[in-house]
Amino acid sequence: MSLLLKCINIKKEFKDRIILGNINFHVEMGDRIAVVGNNGAGKTTLANIITGNLNQDSGQLIWHKKNMKIGYLHQSTYYTQSEFNHMVMTSDKIRISDFFHTSKELGVDNIEDYNTLRLENLSGGEKTKLALAKIWAQKPELLILDEPTNHMDYEGVRWLITNIKKYEGTIIIISHDRYFMDQVCNRVIEIEGGIANCYKGNYSAYYTEKKKRYESQLHQYQVQEKNKEAIKKEIIRLKQWSSKGHRDSTKKDGYKEKYRVRAKKKDKQVKSKIKKIEKLSYEGIEKPQEEQKITFQFNNNSKSNKVLEANNIRKRFDDKSLFENSSFYIKSKEKIGLYGRNGCGKTTLIKAILNEIKLDDGEIYLSPSTKIAYLSQDVGEMDIDKTVIQFFDIDDYQVRGTLQTLLANMGFTKKMVNTKIKNLSVGEKTRVKIAYMIMMENNVLILDEPTNHLDLHSREMLEKTLGDYQGSIIIVSHDRYLLEKLCDKVLIFENGKIYRKEDSFKEYMLKLENRDIRCNEKVTEERLIIVENRIAKILGELSLLNVQDERYTILDEEFKLLIQEKKELMQLINK
Repeated sequence: MSLLLKCINIKKEFKDRIILGNINFHVEMGDRIAVVGNNGAGKTTLANIITGNLNQDSGQLIWHKKNMKIGYLHQSTYYTQSEFNHMVMTSDKIRISDFFHTSKELGVDNIEDYNTLRLENLSGGEKTKLALAKIWAQKPELLILDEPTNHMDYEGVRWLITNIKKYEGTIIIISHDRYFMDQVCNRVIEIEGGIANCYKGNYSAYYTEKKKRYESQLHQYQVQEKNKEAIKKEIIRLKQWSSKGHRDSTKKDGYKEKYRVRAKKKDKQVKSKIKKIEKLSYEGIEKPQEEQKITFQFNNNSKSNKVLEANNIRKRFDDKSLFENSSFYIKSKEKIGLYGRNGCGKTTLIKAILNEIKLDDGEIYLSPSTKIAYLSQDVGEMDIDKTVIQFFDIDDYQVRGTLQTLLANMGFTKKMVNTKIKNLSVGEKTRVKIAYMIMMENNVLILDEPTNHLDLHSREMLEKTLGDYQGSIIIVSHDRYLLEKLCDKVLIFENGKIYRKEDSFKEYMLKLENRDIRCNEKVTEERLIIVENRIAKILGELSLLNVQDERYTILDEEFKLLIQEKKELMQLINK
């Protein structure tokens, strides 16, 4: 690979806060780089510097290819309503054709028929897909994708993974989606403490290597500290010998000079040892920074075996049926993943369970002991003019102490708990909402995209806690890593109905992918039969024609194309 870009000593401050302290890395042609780091680490700031939307305070960007065509996918909340209107109504006929085609492949059908009202009611997943389709249609040489899988269903993610692998340009991805990064990335750049640490391989390789580096540095630091302790003990011993030498030099006639020389020698050794300790302190190995301990604890007061039961439920919106004749149940302690395309009715079902909307038919029964805590993906529901601590509205001194400990464990400093919610990042607002759930007593958690805007470390801690939780969980998420580790049952939204599957999410996805493979194999075999039949027919026609005949030339060209297609089909079948 050839070099595309070098970032040298990139620095950026906002007010009195250093966001990027000393960023150094390179990008090669064809790279698929994942940029990871905690919320607020500076990932999006770095992307804006690379795209030229923001100037660095110091440092250099050295491009080895001039006039690069860059496509920058922002997070879906960045785009305005007028931008989505323009995407659909642009006058560029070639680009709009590619845009409509890509939108359809991503699962947004008939976008050309969308009116202003429909565009105003796009889901988060649809917004991401349309913004992605627009950028893909522009055919950039460098793609920068900021959280491209947020809100996106599995069809969309699968399309993106497939097309990233085919894409001939270079891609930089900001993501917390571990499954996605494992599938597409060949390098990981971690932004931590204002510097960039580079790793080869995908997310899993990065995670393993980071752990090794941490353990190696910790071991070296511990050896160094033991060495410093030994030197300190040696200094104490030498000082004792020196003091004794100085005392003896004043008492013993005939030996004063001897003891004075010995004492001075010990003093010199003490100074040497002190300098050695000082050098180790300034130039030695620093203690590696431990990852912040974030603890999530949920109360569970479950008394019933079956917490929820749906009987023949149905819901329509205008002329569109989301689901009908659907019956299922959820037991205590089950962890249920909701699976289906964007717009299939997952969030609608959640609203029906919460009694926020009425069903057209059927009923959802909740056990009398069921108490639900709900985390929505819309952080805009919060009272943004309150401080973090005011948001909880807790007067009890003991409970307030528990809350402050919880917030500290979740990464909120004393300054941050007195910050107004409107000044928090989206990820920080999400953590406030999770903290609010934790303070409630409940036995059912309904989580709508709980890991959106959480950094990798927070995701892993939440994942572990949800695994230990003894109540029931109903979860909508596009974080496949989370669902595969967590969900022991699945509710499937398919063909206008909701089905309960007894498989774990991981087992279900494996069966689904195997089914797709078998389906593709069948289609390939059927196509091979058609191609072979056509080849035989053309050979028959060619044998009756003169080489000089115009019809012969046309059939001969088709014959060559069919032979090539047959070869490709045979390769697919024999894989």
